[in-house]
Amino acid sequence: MDVPTPVVAVVACGAPPVSALPDLLHRLRDRDWDVYAFLTARAAQWIDPARIDRLAGHRVRTALREPTEPKGVPLPDLVVVAPATFNTVNQWAAGINDTAPLGLLNEALGAGVPIVVAPNVKGALAHHPAYGRSIDLLRGAGVRFTAPDALGPGPDGYAWPPVLELIDEVLRPLRTPPWSER
Repeated sequence: MDVPTPVVAVVACGAPPVSALPDLLHRLRDRDWDVYAFLTARAAQWIDPARIDRLAGHRVRTALREPTEPKGVPLPDLVVVAPATFNTVNQWAAGINDTAPLGLLNEALGAGVPIVVAPNVKGALAHHPAYGRSIDLLRGAGVRFTAPDALGPGPDGYAWPPVLELIDEVLRPLRTPPWSER
């Protein structure tokens, strides 16, 4: 019996770590994920969407689909938001649904899909009261966040290991059969 390939949707926002997105996509594909990428409009200005198409193996989503266009993206088994910006976190927490990335995030949250977020927010914005409320609301809904500075930059550029470690932590209980010894 063939086991279906798990689907991961990666939402990337316009912040410096988006330049390292190809590395994250490679790492996810190396873990045998079927990758779908969603770029905010700003992220699409920072990185070449055509390159992301090739790396993900599917057309990158940046805009809402037209009414006559088929959905084309299955509900994922996991969503990764990296990097996540102040703007996207606040819009998502407010339930704004006017872009493809926000539409995916809202649908996944409502469907109970595991979501891992790696924020990349300037210090002053991270202390804005709306941001704190948004993080609290999303955490309360089950969204998991890396440490605020987890992506770096470090000596080797932007670091994906904290994101991959959080993915493993989130998925571990889902992959452990209830009858197994723990």
